[in-house]
Amino acid sequence: MSKYIFVTGGVVSALGKGIAAAATGALLEAKGLKVTLQKLDPYINVDPGTLSPFQHGEVYVTDDGAETDLDLGHYERFTSIRTSQANNFTTGKIYYNVITKERRGDYLGETVQVIPHITDEIKRAIKSVSDGYDVVIVEIGGTIGDIESLPFLEAIRQIRYDVGRENVLYIHLTLIPYIKTAGEIKTKPTQHSVKEIRGIGIQPDIILCRTEWPLPPDVKKKIAIHCNLDVDAVIAARDVDTIYEVPLMLHYEGLDHLISKKFNLNPIEPDLSPWKDIVRKIKEPKNEVTIAIVGKYTGLKDSYKSLMEALIHGGIANDARVNLQWIDSEEIEVHGPERFLSEVDGILVPGGFGYRGIEGKVKAIKFAREKKIPYFGICLGMQCAVIEFARNVCGLSANSTEFDLNTKDPVIYLMERWYDYKKEGVEVRSESSHKGGTMRLGAYPCVLKEGTNALKAYGNKELSERHRHRYEFNNAYRGILTRHGLKISGLSPDGELVEMIEIEDHPWFVGCQFHPEFKSRPTDPHPLFRAFIEASVREKRSLFPSLEIEDEEKRRGI
Repeated sequence: MSKYIFVTGGVVSALGKGIAAAATGALLEAKGLKVTLQKLDPYINVDPGTLSPFQHGEVYVTDDGAETDLDLGHYERFTSIRTSQANNFTTGKIYYNVITKERRGDYLGETVQVIPHITDEIKRAIKSVSDGYDVVIVEIGGTIGDIESLPFLEAIRQIRYDVGRENVLYIHLTLIPYIKTAGEIKTKPTQHSVKEIRGIGIQPDIILCRTEWPLPPDVKKKIAIHCNLDVDAVIAARDVDTIYEVPLMLHYEGLDHLISKKFNLNPIEPDLSPWKDIVRKIKEPKNEVTIAIVGKYTGLKDSYKSLMEALIHGGIANDARVNLQWIDSEEIEVHGPERFLSEVDGILVPGGFGYRGIEGKVKAIKFAREKKIPYFGICLGMQCAVIEFARNVCGLSANSTEFDLNTKDPVIYLMERWYDYKKEGVEVRSESSHKGGTMRLGAYPCVLKEGTNALKAYGNKELSERHRHRYEFNNAYRGILTRHGLKISGLSPDGELVEMIEIEDHPWFVGCQFHPEFKSRPTDPHPLFRAFIEASVREKRSLFPSLEIEDEEKRRGI
């Protein structure tokens, strides 16, 4: 039978439950256990697909096309699992399932209530991902005390009785603040948070204490006494320089040993050498580059969470520190690109929706193309690169119909008929279609052309990448664009959908319609991010060859 670990959070939000859950999964995998993770979110949206990035951060996309919470990205980056729609449930999805069953007559005239019908549906969702796994780690979104999370908490309370106390473990993440004026670490918020969750009927087995400072033994003992725990079950979750240090920090605190002991699982020491190597390359790199991210959601960095991590992974692959320079594309519209991009080593334009800030992105791409700065365009970043090239190289009055329905040259448009490889049939859509129905979501195949930077990066002609977009490259403009030097380097297997583009006579200028950041891991950096950072390091060195001399002198101890 699978063991279940439930991760809850208290005191304040944004303490890092997702990282804590993912790092716990990494530790258990390193001990040879088979692990999966799941996120239960208390908001009423069926999924995060319609949420503003400013409100909820990035929308993470799985192979099967589910639009999910960004924490699923952490789960995939820290462990070997590939998530699906079964790994993320919201209040909206749970209630939608129950109401559908009620309308269908599944409850045979019963009065449908939160208990047992909603809680039973939650338990079904949790158990649906458990087959074949030694440990299932379930993160409960929100903060203890929030009214909307109560059905989830009641469901995980009941699971201990359903599967046996020896198969369930509760981890509660809290905040231990340091009051500088008093010079004291305060445990009262944690005490109150544990009191709140115990009032619901859940006694935490382990408390993770998020803190800036080491927790002295007397503080741990105080927390243990007031929270009804053994002292060794009070774990300091200290702030670290990189999230990839969290598994090492939690191992040092004894978390994996404690879980093994409580579950009577494999007691062997985990092999954490890959994580040590990753942390070393992040903290002590041989190279350094500055990458500009020209986006429209730069006010909330979580909007680009997977992108940020994939760039770090590209740095790990090249033993390079990647400094990120966040630039609002609307600022470039006003002030021009020179003010922001003259000192960077690479430029990246990420995905997004809507017209705001588009002209700033186009100006940034023109700057990258003309100044020979390595450029990486993702999703909308590829589309904007096509628009820029069509305007400034081909002389077209180009735009996307997403931004101008009446544009003279719609180089990017809503393709009305295309073959959907996921559905194995022709998909028909229009501007009036339901927005969710016009999206290309999830993993789709791509075939790369010979002699391209894309093929050089991947090393394989055939690949599969995750998509989240609505508009496509307009094939009517293939001829004029390619005659002027735009190279179409990746296509769908039937040759109808343009997946990747490049520009000739440029150090590295690549655009892709998909989101490669969703498949990058610190232990396995994505090929395109590896190649982009490699090009940025190479071009920096070609501008400043003295850097190579300095590095060689350092190695020789001169």
